Amino acid sequence: MTDYGDLARFIAGNIVTDKESVAVRVRPGGRQTVVEIKVGPDDMGKLIGKGGRNIDAIRAVVRAAGLRHRQRVQVDVA
Repeated sequence: MTDYGDLARFIAGNIVTDKESVAVRVRPGGRQTVVEIKVGPDDMGKLIGKGGRNIDAIRAVVRAAGLRHRQRVQVDVA
C-alpha cells in the first residue's frame, strides 16, 4: 500500500512557509482512506490557495495515487 500521508505531507510542506507545522493523519476505512492535513493558522491560506486551487490540486494528486492502487482517497483540511 502506498503511504498517501507522506505524499500529502510532501506537497503541503512545499507550499507552506513553516514546514514543521504540517501534521497529517491517515484514517483507513472500509471503502475509502481519509487523509487529514493540519497546518498553522498563518499558512492555512497558502494551503487552500486562491479560490481553493492548491487544495484541489493536492486532492487530485492524492486521489490519482489512490486510483493506481484501486483505492478511494479523500483529503480533508483540519
